[in-house]
Amino acid sequence: MALQLAHGTDWSTTLARAVAATPEAFDSAAGSATLRNLIQGDWRPIGRPSPLTTGVDGSTLANLSRLDAETALTAVRHAAAAHRDWAATPLPERKARVVAALDALTEHRDLLAMLLVWEIGKPWRLARADVDRALDGVRWYVDQIERQTAGREPLPGPVSNIASWNYPMSVLVHAELVQLLAGNAVIAKTPSQGGAVCLTVAHALMHRAGLPVALLSGGGEELSEVLVRASEIGAVAFVGGRSNGGKVAAALLDTDKRHMIEQEGLNAWGVWEFSQWDSLAGHLRKGFEYGKQRCTAYPRFVVQRDLVDDFLDVYLPVVKSIRFGHPLAVDSPGDALPELDFGPLISAAKAEELHRKVDEAIRAGAVPLHRGKLSRGRFLDGQTVGSKALSAYVAPTALLAPPGRSRLMHAEPFGPVDTIVVVDTEEELLAAMNASNGALVASLACDDEELAGKLASDLQAFKVGINKPRSRGDREEPFGGRGASWKGAFVGGDLLVQAVTTGGADERLYGNFPQWSALPPNV
Repeated sequence: MALQLAHGTDWSTTLARAVAATPEAFDSAAGSATLRNLIQGDWRPIGRPSPLTTGVDGSTLANLSRLDAETALTAVRHAAAAHRDWAATPLPERKARVVAALDALTEHRDLLAMLLVWEIGKPWRLARADVDRALDGVRWYVDQIERQTAGREPLPGPVSNIASWNYPMSVLVHAELVQLLAGNAVIAKTPSQGGAVCLTVAHALMHRAGLPVALLSGGGEELSEVLVRASEIGAVAFVGGRSNGGKVAAALLDTDKRHMIEQEGLNAWGVWEFSQWDSLAGHLRKGFEYGKQRCTAYPRFVVQRDLVDDFLDVYLPVVKSIRFGHPLAVDSPGDALPELDFGPLISAAKAEELHRKVDEAIRAGAVPLHRGKLSRGRFLDGQTVGSKALSAYVAPTALLAPPGRSRLMHAEPFGPVDTIVVVDTEEELLAAMNASNGALVASLACDDEELAGKLASDLQAFKVGINKPRSRGDREEPFGGRGASWKGAFVGGDLLVQAVTTGGADERLYGNFPQWSALPPNV
């Protein structure tokens, strides 16, 4: 029996709900829409139309309106004026407006989540978790902000946010709302690959609550100079790859702007003198959530040679049982949405790039331990291998011993592809886990926690888990990176507020800066 779309989840219905909720943010026609830009305090129908497609089935969802640099600069200057007024707004009023925005976002929680399903391919459970994490996280800051801002002032200019597509709510909107609580106006650039409709609805609700927010669309080459270097900008928050992150960092070298630049790193899980295999299996499965398209995924396993057989006995059944496919495909229209580990990658181009990297590694000598088949996924009738509707999907893949010249040996795949490296000594373990010159997280599976702690001290990762994974973390727990995975101030909890406020001329932020590097207490 062919799978069908769950009732009421088709894109036309979802888009109509978005337009009905926030009509001011759309130029809409029958079955389609063009997103407006939120600049100069209003939603404006200007910019060059550019289609937004989805990896879910290859269809076009809507059109972005891409701005040029001159228009973006005008928007930045208006945001700077709004920032001055907002910085002078008493904290109780700022809190009240942020809470009003949170209440509106909560009311539309399921719409925001369904937009994420269509735009970036997140399964329903994970899409709702992305929205909930943003809302719950900011409510914690609302309760803490008086303590966090005591003796501190907002930045001299608005915060510019340039974020990737994979966590529009729990990373981008979450950060913006905290920046607003701290007294800063905010500017956000919509990701070009996905999440723009969700962000448009979210920012419309934030704007209605009286928050000084701007949302701009445009290419990085067109807008980065303005959104990074404009003198009016008080801080830059960037989430993305090392290539673009490096360009942002280079553009800031001759400035004193606050910055938080999160870049990719090859997060590794080392297995050394270990026997607790049952506990590892659950971690392995959870690691495939969202196809490993997240900054804290673990795509590299470094395994002691004597333990390879035991590791594979646990690992291979897990990877072969991963559930993937169209995130809205059900047996009957009235059925509940499927419980999948992941859907498509963000685009057909990303899927093709990942296929090339896998083929390259195998030709160079990597051993294909497992190459999943798309035929095992859950897809709608018409989504067949070779069709445009299936072009963004990649089945789980595991490679043993990627060669040193392979791109998969040193770089994060950002997809459901694992590499396994076999080592004989502790020194080899550390070298293989540090292959990408810095990472955000790492973990060690080791029965001797004292030994694991000693090994962890030599890992170039910001957070290291002992017999457990590490994640981004919010609230009390800081977040950052080591080496090339991060540049600038660390964030999370009190450090996020400190990064977007000032505490005096002699203040030293915790972070990974060119001139010095420091870790916050208890990290």
